[in-house]
Amino acid sequence: MSEIDQIIADSLDAARDAAVEAAGDFGVGDYLGSKVEAGARQATHLFDCPHPGYYGWHWAVTMTRASRARYATVNEVVLLPSDESLLAPVWVPWAERLMPGDVTPGTLLPTPDNDPRLEPGYGGGELAADSDPAEWAQTRAVVSELGLGRERVLSPIGREEAAERWLDSDAGPGSPAAKQAPGQCVTCGYFVRLGGSLGRLFGACANEYSPYDARVVSIDHGCGGHSDLVADERVARLPEPVFDTISIDHSLFD
Repeated sequence: MSEIDQIIADSLDAARDAAVEAAGDFGVGDYLGSKVEAGARQATHLFDCPHPGYYGWHWAVTMTRASRARYATVNEVVLLPSDESLLAPVWVPWAERLMPGDVTPGTLLPTPDNDPRLEPGYGGGELAADSDPAEWAQTRAVVSELGLGRERVLSPIGREEAAERWLDSDAGPGSPAAKQAPGQCVTCGYFVRLGGSLGRLFGACANEYSPYDARVVSIDHGCGGHSDLVADERVARLPEPVFDTISIDHSLFD
């Protein structure tokens, strides 16, 4: 390993001044030594970075000296990590970072062409050009009534993923509300079953007083708003009061 150029070695103060100027509020800490770079008359001075958010990072100030020059100049100043540095996590594309509920009002979520949850739907468009206008109008009405005419529909994978997600939610059979309910949703008058294959397991709650109103619930879910509750059961039974026998406020009973 070649030795550091003596003029560059003596340029420690100039290197620190350059690091201080670049660091700003980050600050410059203790001197950590130097290392010789490839090429003649070029070396890097290293300084610790004391900023708590950059643990293990250091300022690297590369100094160089032209041939026959009597002083060294600053080549570059950079903040570099070490093996023990606190690093930012690996960048993940936005589409992979998306979480349930991230689509808020005004947000647009493009659907990828290869989304496994979807498959091509039947629009009947290939029949429109050769059909009589009146017949095509009837066909289009039937297609719309059946919920068809969409470019994409749920694939079997999409239905399975939705079913698993809904069953595992608080509107599924394993939630505390379902375990304490007097009856299952499938026997409730407020239960509106979904159409299609998902209707075998799910429906929507139409009880405005239930916390599950307007939500998809499983047929074996339940809550305290079951339609079959009789009047006596609708009254909440409160526990007997417990009194402090040392100090009773008798005015409460007047």
